[in-house]
Amino acid sequence: MTLSLTLACLWALAANLIAMLPSKRHHWPQAYALIVVGIPIVGYVTYQHGPWIGLIVMAAGVSILRWPAYYFALWIKRQVTGPKVTGPKTD
Repeated sequence: MTLSLTLACLWALAANLIAMLPSKRHHWPQAYALIVVGIPIVGYVTYQHGPWIGLIVMAAGVSILRWPAYYFALWIKRQVTGPKVTGPKTD
């Protein structure tokens, strides 16, 4: 196994171990750290093994960090569609 895939496996193991620990802040600081460390690992895997394996590793990372990915997708949607207006419009 190459160094990049070894690092990706260690990242996944660390993410699962972090998920087992109790947290008062619902693991958000740990999720940010995993994202910061995971992005270069996905780039390294893609560099060594090509885009298909890189996409597989990225999909595995997104499945582990599904809530940050979900909130990021909602943020992108709000940026594209604009703010949601509720209630009657007064002129």
